[in-house]
Amino acid sequence: MIEIKRETKETEIFVKLDIEGSGKYDIKTGIGFFDHMLESFSKHSQIDLEVECKGDIHVDFHHSVEDVGIVIGEALYKAIYPLQNRERFGDAIVVMDEAAVESALDLSNRPFLVYDVDIDGKIGEFDAELFEEFFRALVFNAKITAHIVKKRGKNRHHIAEAAFKSFAVALRRALKINEKAHIPSTKGVV
Repeated sequence: MIEIKRETKETEIFVKLDIEGSGKYDIKTGIGFFDHMLESFSKHSQIDLEVECKGDIHVDFHHSVEDVGIVIGEALYKAIYPLQNRERFGDAIVVMDEAAVESALDLSNRPFLVYDVDIDGKIGEFDAELFEEFFRALVFNAKITAHIVKKRGKNRHHIAEAAFKSFAVALRRALKINEKAHIPSTKGVV
């Protein structure tokens, strides 16, 4: 169980997560659609996740979304590394009606993001462009290599949810226990 608090002039964030969980969540960011996406992430990754964010959402949602990504990423980093007895790699394609999004991950301790999910505009009050900011903050702070690619889709809600779910399932698969892997790298360290 990892707990992290982060306070700036723009946000106050508390995150608690357990990568050995069952997908229980308690999410309170003040941003309804973002809460829904984080709940999907928790459920499908099977990571227990508690998030509380008090942010300057009267300005817009950017600071809260990015900073939550930072703190979840920091918590994942502390939970994952040093990487031992895990699969290390994971991938998943998730469909939601007409939408399909593929995620491929490497728990590499080297951050990189390929985000090719073409959605713009609003989902309710939420700016869809903020999802890229969230994923970038998360993967760079967790030091994960991630490729998130939209295969098809038109409905913004479906595309966004498929992205979060595919990332979650890929992460669950990468975190799967593999006793034979010990340190899953020819370098002897990840």
